[in-house]
Amino acid sequence: MLKIRIIKTGSKNKAVQIVRRKNHTTEIVKHIGTAKNNDELIQLHQLADKYICKQSNAISLFPNLNDNSIKIENLQFTQSFHSFAYEFLSYFYELNGFNKLKNKLLKDLSIIRLIEPASKIRSIELIQEYFGIKYSRNTMYRNLNIFSEMKLNIEKIAIEYAKNHLNFDFSLVFYDVTTLYFESFKDDELRKCGFSKDNKFNQPQILIALIVNKDGYPISINIFEGNKFEGHTFIPTIKELKNKHNIKNLTVVADAGMLSFDNIEKLENENLNYIVGARLSSLSKELLKNVSTKLNKTEKIYFKTKTDHGILICDYLKKRATKDKNDRKKQILRAQNQISNPSKSIKKLRFVKELTKSKYIINQELIEKAELLDGIKGYYTNLDNLSEDLIISRYKDLWNIEKSFRIAKSDLMARPIFHYKKIRIEAHILLIFVSLCVSKSIELLTGLSIKKIIHQIFKILDIELIDQLTGKKFIKRMDTKNNDVFQVFEKLKKSLEY
Repeated sequence: MLKIRIIKTGSKNKAVQIVRRKNHTTEIVKHIGTAKNNDELIQLHQLADKYICKQSNAISLFPNLNDNSIKIENLQFTQSFHSFAYEFLSYFYELNGFNKLKNKLLKDLSIIRLIEPASKIRSIELIQEYFGIKYSRNTMYRNLNIFSEMKLNIEKIAIEYAKNHLNFDFSLVFYDVTTLYFESFKDDELRKCGFSKDNKFNQPQILIALIVNKDGYPISINIFEGNKFEGHTFIPTIKELKNKHNIKNLTVVADAGMLSFDNIEKLENENLNYIVGARLSSLSKELLKNVSTKLNKTEKIYFKTKTDHGILICDYLKKRATKDKNDRKKQILRAQNQISNPSKSIKKLRFVKELTKSKYIINQELIEKAELLDGIKGYYTNLDNLSEDLIISRYKDLWNIEKSFRIAKSDLMARPIFHYKKIRIEAHILLIFVSLCVSKSIELLTGLSIKKIIHQIFKILDIELIDQLTGKKFIKRMDTKNNDVFQVFEKLKKSLEY
């Protein structure tokens, strides 16, 4: 086996030779030359390496560098970066248009939140660890204070993307709210205790109102006090959206929690169309009997009538009826147990009727009413020109906004919030909003879940190697042939460029 040998000469220069071991002795195959300085030594070493490659037909580790002198035994691993993950997520961040904000920290914080959600301090540490990009704490805090000023532009960019890529035209939007709690027990003007969807009733929270398109892509977000009734957020948010973007034709879809006589009247006054869930339990028993008789436990038929809340449409599903029946049985058992042990009662259950402070009975009338509702779901709307099937189909698309909330709360870890200043809280929510936009655009364009995407792109590492002889550094990307997301990404880029 041929090897390169470097020896010192009598004149203190360095001679480069090609040698090999034969019969326990070293045999000089070729004398390449003598170097007087380091540059000459590098050149002679390269010539020697080329000679060996030619004699042994060896293939260079880095043929694209046009430098056949690099030998594996001279290379040392120094560090690795997740450069592909950064390139991938940067591509979609820019595709969404958020690069127009010209704030690199916002970009990097939204990217790292998709990969590994953490506190802001931990996030800048991860940005440096994974991508080699360094931010000081002062830079981070200074930027957080100006993020909230970007809200209008952030929403405009999101809406522009939805228009250009998702055929969004404001004719149909979906609205819902959720709560986000704080790791604190002190409240203030914004952070207040209220009905918690996170089951954190003793901790202050804020209310988040989110508007998405039919695909679940976010177009607007608002923050309200934690003790505000969610139904009272509905009209202000929708009116703000309508006025801000001068919308002429708008239909909003929301769940039953947004419904009230006052809200319905205000929607009508604003010439807004609506599809909202109906609280059928509030209907009279006579009307419920009519609904139940008409539907007769039959799918694909509809009950329709005009009410003070608008047009009421009801349908029946067998699967829903089975669930309703099983849920009711469990509730009746709990009610019977509470009646048998009144001293252990903590709260009044649904089917428990209080006669006196110490005497309870089963509310048979309420059970009979609930039985009439088995499998039946109701919807209110003022759209009398659309079919019942289309109205119900539009309402069922609300699952997209529920999915967006799940992504924000679980994958992006929007909760708990550790900030206490309003400006920082707003910055945190806007950061989640941007990350959510990027996440949804990736899922919609690739057809893959964001969890799978992150798992796959994080596997591809860029390895930094250094030639110990020359001091040269090289970056080698891991094999991507068997990475599904990489292949999808390459095809997607070509299609979008085309």
